[in-house]
Amino acid sequence: EITSKADLSRKTVDHVVREAIREIGYVDPSIGFAADTCQVLCYLHQQSPNIAMGVDTGGAGDQGMMFGFACDETKSLMPLPIYLAHRLVENHATLRRNGELKWVRPDAKSQVTVEYHADGTPARVHTIVLSTQHDESVVVEKNGKKLFSDDARKVLIDKLILPTLKAERADLVDGDLIFHINPTGCFLEGGPHGDTGLTGRKIIVDTYGGRGRHGGGAFSGKDATKVDRSAAYMARYIAKNIVAAGLAAQCEVQLSYAIGHPDPLSIWVSTFGTLREGISEDQLIELIRDNFSLTPKGIIESLNLRRPIFRETARHGHFGREHSDFTWERTDKAPKLAKAVGIRAKAAV
Repeated sequence: EITSKADLSRKTVDHVVREAIREIGYVDPSIGFAADTCQVLCYLHQQSPNIAMGVDTGGAGDQGMMFGFACDETKSLMPLPIYLAHRLVENHATLRRNGELKWVRPDAKSQVTVEYHADGTPARVHTIVLSTQHDESVVVEKNGKKLFSDDARKVLIDKLILPTLKAERADLVDGDLIFHINPTGCFLEGGPHGDTGLTGRKIIVDTYGGRGRHGGGAFSGKDATKVDRSAAYMARYIAKNIVAAGLAAQCEVQLSYAIGHPDPLSIWVSTFGTLREGISEDQLIELIRDNFSLTPKGIIESLNLRRPIFRETARHGHFGREHSDFTWERTDKAPKLAKAVGIRAKAAV
């Protein structure tokens, strides 16, 4: 599902795959999966010409619904739980790479539970779940069972979890915080060697952690002619600019498309009761039509998506990150949207 003139020979694909595996951190054959010893199978082939007929004339690459979401809980206008979860695994990778946590391995995941006030604002961070693969040096035996050591658990809390949370929202961290670190007891086997399959491509962790809706289409493995990816990016761009403009505290945008047709079949907006007084959601839809290009061609051009920029999206989420190539995270439209309804926008970035 990618249109390209690049060299896709088996030799090139093999090299790219192995370098990606190496960069992730799988370099030791003893853990069961490594860049130099794994087998790479290549089954790339030409896309159906029936699909290309519609796409080449500017139409959408598939049918479907795409959603974008933004809220004012964080500086990046992302829901706080998924934002913190991403920062935890991002900092986990940094500590592993710089050698501060020599015993951790690449495979890791996190989940953050946040308690909210009745008005929907965050009250405190309630629970942290962090699972990280590790080596034998932090394993202890208790009652005949191998367990992750208490000392290693404390190191993760003191060096990774608490510094990450306090750097982002120290006001929401208190002494009642609950930790579940490697809750199964031990995590020696991990990565593709320990758990593989084709059950999905983590579409919720790639987006908003379940806070906003999802149309079901994964992003990865698709170029920008596929609206599963590009229209989801545009929907996030729209929602983020609406919140940045001060028009709402929360905003969800839905776009729907039909294969071969350039214009969206529908535009839907919900602000969950947070819309600024004096504005209607119908007015928001008109603002969207007037200020955003919603055809696949228009989305690609306005967000400058016809570039090899998607590598960074493969880890730590597609949204809420400060990265120069993530054009859908800009809030440059906010002043214009605010001016259209007569209010002062937050500073554009």
